[in-house]
Amino acid sequence: MSFMRVLNTSGSALTAQRFRLDIVSENISNIDTTRTENGGPYRRKVVQFQAVDGGNFRSALGRAINRNPELHANHRHMRHIGKGDGGVVVSAIIEDQTPFKTVYDPTHPDADEYGYVRLPNVELIKEVADAMSASRSYEANITAINAVKLMASKALEVGR
Repeated sequence: MSFMRVLNTSGSALTAQRFRLDIVSENISNIDTTRTENGGPYRRKVVQFQAVDGGNFRSALGRAINRNPELHANHRHMRHIGKGDGGVVVSAIIEDQTPFKTVYDPTHPDADEYGYVRLPNVELIKEVADAMSASRSYEANITAINAVKLMASKALEVGR
Protein backbone atom coordinates (compact mmCIF):
# COMPACT_ATOMS: atom_id res chain seq x y z
CA MET A 1 0.00 0.00 0.00
CA SER A 2 1.48 3.35 -1.00
CA PHE A 3 1.98 6.23 1.39
CA MET A 4 -0.61 8.32 -0.44
CA ARG A 5 -3.19 5.55 -0.32
CA VAL A 6 -2.78 5.25 3.45
CA LEU A 7 -3.07 9.01 3.82
CA ASN A 8 -6.22 9.09 1.66
CA THR A 9 -7.80 6.21 3.56
CA SER A 10 -7.08 7.78 6.94
CA GLY A 11 -8.19 11.16 5.63
CA SER A 12 -11.55 9.76 4.59
CA ALA A 13 -11.94 8.21 8.04
CA LEU A 14 -11.10 11.55 9.67
CA THR A 15 -13.79 13.26 7.61
CA ALA A 16 -16.35 10.56 8.40
CA GLN A 17 -15.65 10.66 12.14
CA ARG A 18 -15.80 14.45 12.15
CA PHE A 19 -19.22 14.22 10.48
CA ARG A 20 -20.28 11.67 13.11
CA LEU A 21 -19.27 14.12 15.84
CA ASP A 22 -21.35 16.82 14.12
CA ILE A 23 -24.41 14.56 14.23
CA VAL A 24 -23.79 13.69 17.90
CA SER A 25 -23.56 17.41 18.62
CA GLU A 26 -26.86 17.98 16.79
CA ASN A 27 -28.50 15.21 18.82
CA ILE A 28 -27.29 16.68 22.11
CA SER A 29 -28.36 20.19 21.17
CA ASN A 30 -31.89 18.91 20.44
CA ILE A 31 -32.22 16.79 23.57
CA ASP A 32 -35.18 18.90 24.78
CA THR A 33 -36.75 19.81 21.41
CA THR A 34 -40.39 18.82 21.58
CA ARG A 35 -41.52 20.44 18.34
CA THR A 36 -39.75 20.22 14.96
CA GLU A 37 -40.63 21.39 11.47
CA ASN A 38 -42.07 17.94 10.76
CA GLY A 39 -44.20 18.11 13.89
CA GLY A 40 -43.54 16.12 17.01
CA PRO A 41 -40.33 15.79 18.97
CA TYR A 42 -36.80 15.61 17.56
CA ARG A 43 -35.72 12.11 16.53
CA ARG A 44 -32.15 10.99 17.27
CA LYS A 45 -29.94 10.63 14.19
CA VAL A 46 -27.28 7.99 13.63
CA VAL A 47 -24.55 8.03 10.98
CA GLN A 48 -24.07 4.97 8.80
CA PHE A 49 -20.65 4.35 7.22
CA GLN A 50 -19.77 2.33 4.14
CA ALA A 51 -16.37 1.08 3.08
CA VAL A 52 -15.08 2.29 -0.26
CA ASP A 53 -12.94 -0.37 -1.92
CA GLY A 54 -10.68 1.34 -4.40
CA GLY A 55 -11.85 3.78 -6.99
CA ASN A 56 -12.15 7.47 -6.57
CA PHE A 57 -13.28 8.58 -3.12
CA ARG A 58 -14.56 11.92 -4.36
CA SER A 59 -16.88 10.27 -6.89
CA ALA A 60 -18.10 7.71 -4.31
CA LEU A 61 -18.85 10.45 -1.80
CA GLY A 62 -20.55 12.51 -4.50
CA ARG A 63 -22.82 9.57 -5.31
CA ALA A 64 -23.67 9.16 -1.61
CA ILE A 65 -24.43 12.85 -1.24
CA ASN A 66 -26.66 12.82 -4.30
CA ARG A 67 -28.55 9.75 -2.97
CA ASN A 68 -29.20 11.44 0.38
CA PRO A 69 -30.75 14.91 0.04
CA GLU A 70 -30.06 15.73 3.71
CA LEU A 71 -26.34 15.16 3.20
CA HIS A 72 -26.49 17.22 0.04
CA ALA A 73 -28.35 20.14 1.61
CA ASN A 74 -26.75 20.35 5.03
CA HIS A 75 -23.17 19.28 4.46
CA ARG A 76 -21.96 20.79 1.20
CA HIS A 77 -18.46 21.14 2.64
CA MET A 78 -18.03 17.38 2.27
CA ARG A 79 -17.86 17.71 -1.52
CA HIS A 80 -14.34 19.09 -1.28
CA ILE A 81 -12.75 15.90 -0.03
CA GLY A 82 -9.71 14.79 -1.99
CA LYS A 83 -9.35 11.73 -4.15
CA GLY A 84 -8.34 8.41 -2.71
CA ASP A 85 -8.28 4.66 -3.12
CA GLY A 86 -10.34 2.95 -0.48
CA GLY A 87 -11.51 4.44 2.76
CA VAL A 88 -14.87 5.11 4.28
CA VAL A 89 -17.84 7.25 3.34
CA VAL A 90 -20.96 8.41 5.15
CA SER A 91 -23.64 6.49 3.31
CA ALA A 92 -26.70 7.62 5.26
CA ILE A 93 -28.07 9.44 8.24
CA ILE A 94 -30.69 7.23 9.84
CA GLU A 95 -33.33 8.37 12.29
CA ASP A 96 -33.43 6.20 15.41
CA GLN A 97 -36.88 4.61 15.60
CA THR A 98 -36.87 3.94 19.34
CA PRO A 99 -40.02 5.27 21.00
CA PHE A 100 -40.16 8.79 22.37
CA LYS A 101 -40.09 9.37 26.12
CA THR A 102 -43.29 10.69 27.68
CA VAL A 103 -43.56 12.80 30.80
CA TYR A 104 -46.54 14.24 32.60
CA ASP A 105 -46.42 18.05 32.42
CA PRO A 106 -49.82 19.64 31.77
CA THR A 107 -48.26 23.13 31.83
CA HIS A 108 -46.00 22.40 28.86
CA PRO A 109 -47.17 24.03 25.58
CA ASP A 110 -46.78 20.72 23.70
CA ALA A 111 -48.72 18.62 26.21
CA ASP A 112 -51.56 16.52 24.82
CA GLU A 113 -55.12 16.63 26.16
CA TYR A 114 -54.09 14.28 29.01
CA GLY A 115 -51.12 16.45 30.06
CA TYR A 116 -48.37 14.22 28.62
CA VAL A 117 -45.47 15.57 26.59
CA ARG A 118 -43.50 13.47 24.13
CA LEU A 119 -39.74 14.11 24.48
CA PRO A 120 -36.98 13.23 22.00
CA ASN A 121 -35.51 9.74 22.02
CA VAL A 122 -32.03 11.19 22.64
CA GLU A 123 -30.13 9.78 25.62
CA LEU A 124 -27.13 11.76 26.77
CA ILE A 125 -25.17 8.64 27.78
CA LYS A 126 -25.50 7.12 24.29
CA GLU A 127 -24.41 10.40 22.71
CA VAL A 128 -21.39 10.71 24.98
CA ALA A 129 -20.41 7.11 24.18
CA ASP A 130 -20.77 7.80 20.44
CA ALA A 131 -18.71 10.98 20.79
CA MET A 132 -15.98 9.12 22.67
CA SER A 133 -15.93 6.36 20.05
CA ALA A 134 -15.69 8.87 17.20
CA SER A 135 -12.98 10.78 19.03
CA ARG A 136 -10.92 7.63 19.60
CA SER A 137 -11.29 6.64 15.95
CA TYR A 138 -10.23 10.13 14.93
CA GLU A 139 -7.14 9.89 17.17
CA ALA A 140 -6.26 6.45 15.77
CA ASN A 141 -6.33 7.81 12.23
CA ILE A 142 -4.18 10.79 13.23
CA THR A 143 -1.69 8.28 14.69
CA ALA A 144 -1.71 6.33 11.41
CA ILE A 145 -1.09 9.51 9.42
CA ASN A 146 1.77 10.50 11.71
CA ALA A 147 3.31 7.02 11.37
CA VAL A 148 3.18 7.29 7.56
CA LYS A 149 4.79 10.73 7.72
CA LEU A 150 7.56 9.35 9.94
CA MET A 151 8.13 6.39 7.58
CA ALA A 152 8.32 8.71 4.58
CA SER A 153 10.78 10.94 6.40
CA LYS A 154 12.96 7.97 7.36
CA ALA A 155 12.82 6.67 3.78
CA LEU A 156 14.12 10.03 2.54
CA GLU A 157 16.92 9.92 5.11
CA VAL A 158 18.01 6.49 3.85
CA GLY A 159 18.37 7.93 0.36
CA ARG A 160 20.88 10.56 1.50
